[in-house]
Amino acid sequence: MNTLRIIFICSFCLLLSVLQAQQKNKKINNNVISGNFTYSFHVPQADLAVRFGPSLEIGLGSDFITHKKRYIFGLAGNLLFGNNVNDNVLDIITNEDGNVIGTNQQVGIVGLKQRGLYIGGHVGKLFQISKKTLSGIRFTVGAGLLQHKIRIQDDLNTVNILKGDNVKGFDRLTNGLSFHQFLGYQHFGKSGLFNVFGGIEAYEGFTMSRRSFDNTLMRRDDLARLDILLGLKFGFMVKFNITENPEEIYY
Repeated sequence: MNTLRIIFICSFCLLLSVLQAQQKNKKINNNVISGNFTYSFHVPQADLAVRFGPSLEIGLGSDFITHKKRYIFGLAGNLLFGNNVNDNVLDIITNEDGNVIGTNQQVGIVGLKQRGLYIGGHVGKLFQISKKTLSGIRFTVGAGLLQHKIRIQDDLNTVNILKGDNVKGFDRLTNGLSFHQFLGYQHFGKSGLFNVFGGIEAYEGFTMSRRSFDNTLMRRDDLARLDILLGLKFGFMVKFNITENPEEIYY
């Protein structure tokens, strides 16, 4: 799985370089649309830190950067994943030796992982260092849906209670409204081959469990949560310049 992830990232970076090499218009006195690929590292806070440890995030998005004032309007879709789960949601089906017993009294090999997503929009501003480039301080704020759950992986497929819809009583699917902030530096190379940004970001999610019954609690979990993520974000950008003539778009 790690190898496939590395291949995907390397392939995407190569695609960025090819697209940028084909750019013909080096003007910046126009509106700009960018396609973004991002990678983040997060440390959870508040209620999220009780359930999960540090996590990673990959995402795709797009920005519209205006010619006047260099305002930013964008959309983003991100996937969250991690291997650090603090909640032992399988405690109720674990024996005295700490094992989950499957069919034919075999010890099941069950792993817990974090999975989640964020989908939302953002607005902000680019504070240009020079009018000749689109490099400068980038600040955005946004809102969207933050969701996370515990992925329960039965490697041997021997634990019947974790099959089908039964797993929903253990996965603690949670989502809700979330706010997002980013502050960092954006660099657009003069050659158009090296467009990146990086900085710090934060999520504040006002979430609740979306399952009707929690097997570990033996009731519905109806408590309101505050899920916070703090971390570092890095991104690669493919730039498309839009001239004053709406029929002309340069790549």
